Amino acid sequence: MNKFSRRKLFTTGLYMAGGASGLAAATVLARRYGLVPPDCGGIYGPGETLSYAAHRLFARDSLAREFPRSMISNPPFPNQADPLGKEFERLRDGGFSDWRLAVDGMVARPASFSVADVKSFPRHSQITQLQCEEGWSYVAEWTGARFSHILDVVGALPQARYVVYSSFERDTWDSIDMADARHPQTFIAYGMNGEELPVKHGGPLRMRLPRQMGYKNIKYITRLTVTDSLKGFGKGMGSVSAEYGYAWYAGI
Repeated sequence: MNKFSRRKLFTTGLYMAGGASGLAAATVLARRYGLVPPDCGGIYGPGETLSYAAHRLFARDSLAREFPRSMISNPPFPNQADPLGKEFERLRDGGFSDWRLAVDGMVARPASFSVADVKSFPRHSQITQLQCEEGWSYVAEWTGARFSHILDVVGALPQARYVVYSSFERDTWDSIDMADARHPQTFIAYGMNGEELPVKHGGPLRMRLPRQMGYKNIKYITRLTVTDSLKGFGKGMGSVSAEYGYAWYAGI
């Protein structure tokens, strides 16, 4: 089936989704074309599937809004983080020179990058909004390396479907599909508003994913794992957040 007819067929399913039977029909179509998120089970599964599939069909390459410098929040709001322990303090006191970003899984060249290595990659900036599910938001200038460039450096294999990203914070991890991983606004960020990324905002490295809600933008990133399945991670729902009832795909 060609791209046009696939989209037309799925669009028909979306229009049918005015009631429970229509939602179920759209879910069947999403499954047929591989547009099903890992948290598709449970009472909210059909809705999660419909949201994810619609974004992938109609907004796959859309850009998050970028703001003028005059709209940068002063100061940006940092949410609370649990104490990170003595090892983190040691790394911080050493200027994060010993911090490593490991990249493994379905890649041709597994690697371990220092913060300096990440900073040596082509530098990009964006002024975008971080929007929290709790109702607060702020606009900041983020500087970092495009996620897609890191995947190219390590040679992500063509059959890969997801990237799992893990934090120094205990039991904190999430994942994105390859469409978001290769989106030009998806960064590993190391700078904020022209300065080093503050620790309270996730320094030295954090995920920056402006097309999704704030909880997907995990702080203190230490590992990326490229994979074709999320079943071996946690409960197989794609993230710790999804295991606690949040949507795995939090597109905005």
